[in-house]
Amino acid sequence: MPRVKRGKVRPKKRKKILKQAKGYRWGRKKLIKLAKTAVKKAGVYAYRDRKNKKRVARRLWQIKINAAVREFGLSYSKFINGLKKAKIDLDRKILANLAEEKPEIFKKIIDKVKEKI
Repeated sequence: MPRVKRGKVRPKKRKKILKQAKGYRWGRKKLIKLAKTAVKKAGVYAYRDRKNKKRVARRLWQIKINAAVREFGLSYSKFINGLKKAKIDLDRKILANLAEEKPEIFKKIIDKVKEKI
């Protein structure tokens, strides 16, 4: 069986991992064994937190909408129910943005919702 020296493949793999670990602290940026586990763990956190980011954003939109709707004597759940009855298809991101930046337009939406409740 021919001898395999791994002249190119192994260093390439190590270089790739150390490049990903750039900016990490202490030995995790320069020791391959520590860098491997750090990069793997960072990937897990990144995947998980991409989902969490969306979850947190939706919560924030709900809080903003609720705060804006309370001024007009409605609760968040009644407002959302009224939107569905009025067949207004705006997502929470848009509604939160309108409530924050364009309150006059948001008030018109609330008036339409109040008609349907």
